[in-house]
Amino acid sequence: MHVSSGRWLLGLGLALTTAVLWGLLPIKLKPVLASMDPITVTWYRLISAGLVLLVWLAARKRLPSFRKLDGRYWLLAVAIIGLVLNYVAYLMGLKRLSAGTTQLVIQLAPIFLLLGSVVIYREEFSRAQQIGLLVLLTGFALFFNQRWVELLTSLTQYTAGILIMVFAALTWAFYGLAQKQLLTQWSSVQIMMVIYLGCASLLTPWAEPAQLLELNTVQLWLLLACCLNTLVAYGAFAEALAHWQASRVSATLAVTPLITFACAAVGSLIWPLWITAEPLNVLAYTGAALVALGSAQTALDFRRVLQNRRLKRELKLAQLQSEKGAH
Repeated sequence: MHVSSGRWLLGLGLALTTAVLWGLLPIKLKPVLASMDPITVTWYRLISAGLVLLVWLAARKRLPSFRKLDGRYWLLAVAIIGLVLNYVAYLMGLKRLSAGTTQLVIQLAPIFLLLGSVVIYREEFSRAQQIGLLVLLTGFALFFNQRWVELLTSLTQYTAGILIMVFAALTWAFYGLAQKQLLTQWSSVQIMMVIYLGCASLLTPWAEPAQLLELNTVQLWLLLACCLNTLVAYGAFAEALAHWQASRVSATLAVTPLITFACAAVGSLIWPLWITAEPLNVLAYTGAALVALGSAQTALDFRRVLQNRRLKRELKLAQLQSEKGAH
């Protein structure tokens, strides 16, 4: 079992870096989608990230061995299909929604992953996590207070976008559940290299790389930033897990949609031609905050954190008593 280094301040900084990069991602992607279809955008992001990881692993002579899978190729297939559907569906939803709404709805992904882990891996779902889930659902109810009639009575672009984002969150959970098992055979970097290149291969017949020529200078830079985001954000996330507990990293990442809302609001004032902020009332912003809070509580599980702290204190006390006895 992996044990964090204990450098929590570094872990917090890396987790916040990931949150900022993921929070900015939909804002950067939306202008690109005006001239490039979701499949082609996804293909560029995946092929660039996969090739960089391939070169890096080859240089370090750490390319994955498929023999280690021991016949579990179906897990790899589930992970690849799940992630490629997630990436494409995410962009399809983003074309119909604002960046903030997109990032808020995708918060369902770790919740679906948690529920899947409870059903498949029989993991514990504590009362604190149940309360967190209730807070999150209450937040969604408040966030959509201006749109409930539209969501429940007609299939508009907005409604379709919400449904597509829920599907994107669900497919990410399938990817996450499969990757969790693959970690017993490969390292996380090896898994991502194979999955990125596998996803890009699946999309190649439908991708149109020549659309790159239709982008203007701003869109080209934004596409490059999105490709780098795929690598840097994941690298910061993986490194954060090396120095801090996974539950606390996940809880920190729950602020991602709030970062998106804040950046979209500021960006719309500075670059109104490229960035638009969704008009929300006080209830909607309150709901967004509750979604972040509920997601953090569900990920963190405060009861387990307190139990771990108590156990550490008891172990330290026992060690001190043992040292006194030895003298």
